[in-house]
Formats: sequence, C-alpha cells, structure tokens
Amino acid sequence: MEELKEIRRFNAPIEHISIPDAFTFPFYYEPHPLTKLAVEQLQDALMTYEFNYDFGLKDQSNEKAVGKMFGVLVVRDEIGQLGFLSAFSGKLGDELLIDGFVPPVFNYLDKEGFYIKGELQLIQWNKKISKIESDKSYVEAQNLLAKAKEKFNSDMAVLKKSFSDSRKARRKIRKAAKQEMSEIEYAVLHDEHRKQSYLQQKEMAMRKETQAVEIKPLEAQCEKFVHRLSEFKEQRKRLSQTLQSKLHDQYVMLNAHGIKKPLLDIFKDSDLSFPSSGAGECAAPKLLQYAFSNLLEPICMGEFWWGRSPNAEVRKHGFYYPSCRSKCAPILGHMLDGLNVEDNPLLKKVLQKRDIEVLYEDEYFAVINKPEGMLSVPGKASDYSVYLEMKMKYPDATGPLIVHRLDMATSGIMLIAKSKLAHSELQNLFLKKKISKRYVAWLEGVCEKDEGEVSLPLRVDLDDRPRQVVCYEYGKQANTRWKVIGRTTNRTKVYFYPVTGRTHQLRVHAAHANGLNLPIVGDQLYGQLDDRLNLHANQISFTHPFSGKEVSYESEPDF
Repeated sequence: MEELKEIRRFNAPIEHISIPDAFTFPFYYEPHPLTKLAVEQLQDALMTYEFNYDFGLKDQSNEKAVGKMFGVLVVRDEIGQLGFLSAFSGKLGDELLIDGFVPPVFNYLDKEGFYIKGELQLIQWNKKISKIESDKSYVEAQNLLAKAKEKFNSDMAVLKKSFSDSRKARRKIRKAAKQEMSEIEYAVLHDEHRKQSYLQQKEMAMRKETQAVEIKPLEAQCEKFVHRLSEFKEQRKRLSQTLQSKLHDQYVMLNAHGIKKPLLDIFKDSDLSFPSSGAGECAAPKLLQYAFSNLLEPICMGEFWWGRSPNAEVRKHGFYYPSCRSKCAPILGHMLDGLNVEDNPLLKKVLQKRDIEVLYEDEYFAVINKPEGMLSVPGKASDYSVYLEMKMKYPDATGPLIVHRLDMATSGIMLIAKSKLAHSELQNLFLKKKISKRYVAWLEGVCEKDEGEVSLPLRVDLDDRPRQVVCYEYGKQANTRWKVIGRTTNRTKVYFYPVTGRTHQLRVHAAHANGLNLPIVGDQLYGQLDDRLNLHANQISFTHPFSGKEVSYESEPDF
C-alpha cells in the first residue's frame, strides 16, 4: 500500500498508550494522550513552518493578524499502523492546499473552477454598482434632494409652531370672552376663529403641494439612478445565490458507513435549515472526510487555537477548543454516524440527580445553593433542573418559581419565589438593580492589578451558540466590577460584582484580551477544561420586599 503523504507518523513512542474505547465526543472532551502527543508534534512543526500568513505571534503590533483553529485526527490505516492527520479551519491567507495538511472537501480556490469565475463576475457587478453610487450627477441630485427636504421640514416645523401658538392664543381669548360676551357675540368670535384655523390648514396643504412640485424633478433625477441600482443589485443577488447554492452542492459529506450526504440535506432538518458561510470548512469535517475517503479508521481527535485571538471572540493560543455547534454540529452528526462515539459528558451531568441545599426560606421565597452542572430550567437535553426540583419541593407554590438563572456550569445562590406576588416583587428588585450579587472565581494566570471594572458589549456568536462575542455594533452593554482576593504562583482568586446580567458575562469579561485576559479555571468555552468551572455565586443582598429588612445570604464554593 502506498503511504498517504498527509499521514504523519508519531515521532515519540506510543506503545505504552492504550487505544480509546470510543471516539472523541467533539463538543466537550478531555484530549486523549494520543491526541495530546499529536498536537504537541504538530505545534512543534508549526513553529518551523514558513506560512504566507501572519498568526500574530511574532509581531504583536499588527492588529490585523489573527490566529487559526487547527485540528488533529489520530487514525489507523489498513495494516493497523497508527498515525495522525492535520488540518486547519478555512484557509490560510489565500491558500487551501498546503503540504502536510489534508485538502479541503472542495477546492473552491481553483482558478479554473466555477467559484472563482463567479467571484470575478460578482466583482464586476460590484464595480458597476459602485460606479453608479459615485456618479457625480447622482451624488449631486441626492444632495439637492436632501437639502430641499431638510429645508421643507425646517420651514414646516416653524409653521406648525406658529399655528400651534395661534391655536393656544385663540383658545385663551375664547375662554376669557365666554364670561364677558353675549351668546351671539361669542358665536361670531368662535366662527372667526374657525375660519382662521381653516386658513392655516389650507396654507399648510398649499405648502406641501408646493414642496411636492419643487422636489418632483429632483426625485425623478434620483429615481433613474435608483432604478438602475436596484436592477444591478438584484442581478448581483441572484448570481450570489446561484453561486452559493452551486458551492454547497460540491460538499457531499461521508460518514463511517460510507454514506454520502449533501450539505444542503444535512442542514435541511437542523435548527438553521440552511448551511451558514464556511460550513464544511472547519478542521473536524475536513479531517473526517479525508479519513473516510482513504479508508482510515478515526481513533480520537482534538482542535486547538494557534495565534492571536480575534478582537470579538475569546481564543487563547495553544488552548484546546470543542467543535463549533452551529456550523459543525449538523455535519458531524452525520459524519460520526457509524462510529462508537463517547457519551456526552455534559448530558451525564445534566441527568445526574442532585440534592439542593436550602440556605434560607420563609413564606415568600427560598434561597438555594445550585450545584454545578445542573440546569436552572428545563432544556433541550433534559427536563431535570432546579425548576423541577423546586416544583416537587414546593407543590403549593404558584407562579414561575425561578426568579433568575445561573449557567449550567455555574454553582451558587439562586432565589426561588413561592408565589406570583413574591416572584413579581423580586423581579422588580432585579429590574431596578436593587439586588447586589457577588461571585467568587479562580482565574488561570496571575492578575497584576488588584481591582477594576470591565465594560465590553456582548451578543451571541451566531456561528457557535451559546458562545458570546464582543460586539460594539450590535452587542448589549455589559459591565463587571472585580477585586482580587488571593493569588498563587499561577492562579488568581477574585470577586466579581456584575453590574449587568448578560449571558456568559463574567466568563467572557474574565477571558477576553480587553478584559482581564485570564479565563476562569475549567471554562472550556473560553479557556481550558478542568474538573469544573470555578465560578460560584456566593452572595446576594437586597431589601426584603415584604419585611423591609436588609438581608444578605452567602454560600461557599466547593472548589
């Protein structure tokens, strides 16, 4: 059998390492020793490669430089020998084909292929559209039309103010006259005021008609350009849709049974229903596609980030990360069919029955200590949650019970309302920011400052839910105060005081380069997997909505 050039052989002894019983669950995993060995070998090689790509490792001043996700897949060939495959997500600069890495599922950068030719056509349409948009006659017509409308609106505002003042004056006159005039005299005055009001309305209508006549030629001049622009943009849109559809047709994904399935069919029954941009180009699908195409048996895999973090996302150089869910989950769901895959460790945690400690309770509400790994409310994977436990514990309680939530991985204090009234009162305190919360966490690395505040707007990562990204355009404002309470040689213990309550706020603010730049220990989404996420809601304080007393409750973490 001819050796496949993409297979890398281990350069260190592996005889002492046992083969895993099941393939890696790609969305939550502790890397297998073989995976770690393969990654170390690949990372050593990456240090010596001469890529035409800036990962941002050498020159920190280049803000445009950004890292890439790489992946390894340990495989066994037809004669039983172990090796591993390497891949990168997307492309490196303008390259899809690089020696030593598996090829893409489809090489859309082939200069003779339909995609590049289609891209060139789109560029031509963009040039045509840009030419119209920058045409001097069009720009001048737009400016004249905008100025005419602005002047009209300004004149109308002055006129409306004048007419409004006149109406108020007339009402004042009538009010005074009603006491002094006879009924006939007052009727004459009222009739005169109606005539004045009518004349003002008529003047307003005439002004609008005059405006319409004045701007009509300007609108007609603009409309000629707008019509052409609309036609060109529609042509570009149709071409783009055709090109994207044809591109998706090229991605026919294999699975362990040898069954082929087009990308469009894979996504048809998913939550997205249509492939997002870049689907099929991540490292994991590329690795599995190559393995199945060449009769290689997948053993285990892992993905890691190499280089500078993007400005919006949280990616740490050299850290392992799970496969993205929005783009990769539907694809890998098909591709892994036929492999013996590890059970989802998170699902095991979700289904695990827990004892929930009650820290305080009265007739209105309870203060509980949520265990880590437990859902606050029923989810897609399971109904078992704090809500379900509380419903059984307080069968006579009315209302939603859950006043606020904690992430599944976060432990600590939650408030449970025993009635609709209590729920309403406690939620009102949250809305008015009259409830203060404190979290305790261990961070990876040593924080030099003692305290501060992080302010980074957040929104969901549309390509990888439930991850959050920093977004100054569409994100919701998020603020967190923090204070160091302890340090070791390689970790920092902090208190977090969230001013706002966004999803994953503390986790992102801790890990992001513009935040503390220190991920919370055990945060696989934004840092590295550990025994558990070291984040605990350990204090809550507020004014009791029924007794009026200041109350505060605390809980110590088990990490």
